[in-house]
Parts: sequence; C-alpha cells; structure tokens
Amino acid sequence: MKRTFVIAIAIMVNSMISSLSAQEGNFIKDYLERLENSRKYLIKVAEIVPEDKYDFKASLESKTFAENLMHIGAAMDWHCQSLLGGRNPRDFSTDTTFHIENKSKEEMIAIINKTFDDTTEWIKQFDTSQLDDKLDYFGLNRSKRQILLLLADHITHHRGQMLVYLRLNGLVPPDYTKFQ
Repeated sequence: MKRTFVIAIAIMVNSMISSLSAQEGNFIKDYLERLENSRKYLIKVAEIVPEDKYDFKASLESKTFAENLMHIGAAMDWHCQSLLGGRNPRDFSTDTTFHIENKSKEEMIAIINKTFDDTTEWIKQFDTSQLDDKLDYFGLNRSKRQILLLLADHITHHRGQMLVYLRLNGLVPPDYTKFQ
C-alpha cells in the first residue's frame, strides 16, 4: 500500500511537471507566432512609407520614422541578446548597426528583418525553465516572461507611432487584421 502511494505521488508530480513544461513551450510557440506577425506588419508599414518621408517626425521632440524603426531593432537586440541572453550591450557610440545615418530605406528594412531573425533564433533556444527568473528591469523586478511581453509591447508602441506618421503624410496603413 505504501509503495502504491509513493508511485501515485511520483506519477502525479511527473504529470504536473510535464504539464508546466508544455505550458511554457506553448508560451514560446505562441510568442514566436505573434513576433512573426508583428514583423510582417512592421515591414509592410516600413515599405509603404516613401524613403523621402523616413525623416518625418510629428513634433520636434519625436523620433523620426526611421529612428522609430531602428529603435525597435535596437530594443529587440538589447532585450534578447543582452538583458536576457547575457551578451554585453552594444556600444552605440561605436556600433552603428541601428543608427540611421548613411542608411537607405532598404538597408534599414534589411537590418530589421535580420534583427527579427536573430531574435527568433534566440527565443527558439531559450530555456523555458528560466521564464520565471527575475531581473532588474529599469529598477523594477520583472520575470523573463514579463520582459518578453514588455518587448512585444515596445514594438507595438513604436509601430503605433509610425502608423500615425503614415496618416499624417496622407498614407493608408496596411490592414492590421491580416497580421494577427
């Protein structure tokens, strides 16, 4: 009887661990699908804007369209490769990957695409057992799961600014429902 009870407890614990592991795997799978759709929409937005409008900004203190685009890439790189991945952050005084100077529209779009590729590959390799690990995020105690969600919000935030820039320039944004 005692042995049956121990076996039953072991099976129950194993089942709970398997269930949690599957849930974490589902989070990553769902996150990657969302990230890919976000990429497609962002690229479509970037392609619609004529290159001569990449320096447009809504106000003096705003980022330009191009700065918003490159800022999204820089944030993706920093969140995944540095904050979560442990790579030393880029030195933006010497590393010009995400600077807009001397870059064409096509070059910036290619950089964003590569950054999405790099981010996707990093997330595919992410150890899901670390999703609840906590990090200092600008003075706040956040789990790695929360940081991934904050990254998705950050992309949406800046892409939303870019969508307003389209409208201010008489351009029609792509239909968002095709990218959900």
